[in-house]
Amino acid sequence: MEDVVPLEPFLKWAGGKRWLVDGLEELIPSSYDRYIEPFLGGGSIFFNLLPKRAILADVNGRLIETYQAIQSDWQSVLSILHRHQRLHSTEYYYQERSRVRRATAERAAQFIYLNRTCWNGLYRVNLAGEFNVPRGSKNSVLLETDNFEEISSALKRAKLISQDFETTLSVAGEGDFVYLDPPYTVNHNLNGFLKYNEKIFSWKDQVRLRDSVVKAVARGASIAVSNANHRSIRRLYAGIGRMVVVGRKSVIAASALRRGAINELLVITW
Repeated sequence: MEDVVPLEPFLKWAGGKRWLVDGLEELIPSSYDRYIEPFLGGGSIFFNLLPKRAILADVNGRLIETYQAIQSDWQSVLSILHRHQRLHSTEYYYQERSRVRRATAERAAQFIYLNRTCWNGLYRVNLAGEFNVPRGSKNSVLLETDNFEEISSALKRAKLISQDFETTLSVAGEGDFVYLDPPYTVNHNLNGFLKYNEKIFSWKDQVRLRDSVVKAVARGASIAVSNANHRSIRRLYAGIGRMVVVGRKSVIAASALRRGAINELLVITW
């Protein structure tokens, strides 16, 4: 593969894979024609690989809309972020959180602003679909690592779409490398108990994902799946590919005392 200079993701995302990119060379195919990521989130792997062709998808429509805004008009988004930085305060955060923005650039800048100043970059909405995460401790709306012009250039090589993972995986075949990072667990390998969040990603979704992976592999796609390092997942993917256990540091716990090393499982099919 060609040497590329990775870009820093502009969103913080729960379960994001920034920690995984250091050893990424060993976990991707030696060559591929197109990169596909059905659970885009913060896009850490995409921004590290910077493929020439990509399909980037997520069921979160606001997330994909934000990427599309950066793709097409990053200057407007950045200009609005400067305004958010100038006005940022606790009172302003909650005012902005409750506002309904209409223009695409305004909505994208709002999404980024809330992501950077809310608690731990968490994305959560109530039953009415309203973002309801409290303000966090961060005050930086603009970051030294921001490079929206280069991010926009990278995204112009990708098709961005909001849809279910099964639809995205259905187009994967020969020459494609697919990275899958589903939202899989609430609490795992801390006490040996695995609980799936039925509202976000149920066990039925896990099975549906596995079945979609099997079909895509049969069509010739190379696939890597991140998932919980748990016996239920190892049984689910038995015989599909080799399994590699990788370690990360948990950063989403409310108390630093509860944060610790967590192992995750990678299923690699080539």
